Amino acid sequence: MATIDIYNLSGAKAGSMELADEVFGAVNEDLLWEAITHYRASARAGTHATKNRWRVSGSGKKLWKQKGTGRARIGSIRSPLWRHGGTVHGPQPRSYDYAFPKKKLLGALRSALASKFADGKLMVVKAFDVKEPKTKLFREALDKLKVDGTTLLVDISTAENKNLALSSRNIDGLELVRANEVHPYHLMRYTHVVFAQPALEKLQDSLKKSASRRTHEAEPAAEKKKPARRSRKAEVA
Repeated sequence: MATIDIYNLSGAKAGSMELADEVFGAVNEDLLWEAITHYRASARAGTHATKNRWRVSGSGKKLWKQKGTGRARIGSIRSPLWRHGGTVHGPQPRSYDYAFPKKKLLGALRSALASKFADGKLMVVKAFDVKEPKTKLFREALDKLKVDGTTLLVDISTAENKNLALSSRNIDGLELVRANEVHPYHLMRYTHVVFAQPALEKLQDSLKKSASRRTHEAEPAAEKKKPARRSRKAEVA
């Protein structure tokens, strides 16, 4: 079982924490790609639209009579065949979201955590004890932790720690999320991930339980064997 060091906001080591092999054991890149693709698809606005012949401006009057003019028959100036006419089969507002199984999402979250830990970009702090809502002081704390580049902060609750939310919101390339809202997309988007110890413990316990349930569900299915099929010759005999 792997372990990770725990620091305080002063940059000093404050202990260590054991990491479960069920959560931080392996990385499934294909599952991780599926989860990120689903997240980005559901975030699309889908507000694109083109005007069909019923939405473009112009009279609906027939321009000239059907026969006898020597010209092609036409019913409306808004026809798609004409300049400034409507668009045929153009994009219309739609939702790009689609169903994604929860078990696959939890598996992708385990893979994202394992990937960050393997790359050495995962850090744990004892707690985000921010005394006052000062961006400068919190930036200095991140420098003591040697966190540079884009950073994701994960706390047990952002509503209770208002000083943390106020201190971090003006720092470019930094995002704060709750432990129950973290997504594989968040973990892979940012260079560094800094967890509060209670947040990581809660997330690890939840993912560990889901992994154990998946294992128990898979065992009975593997034990089931199909009955031996009698050959046709034996039936005839």
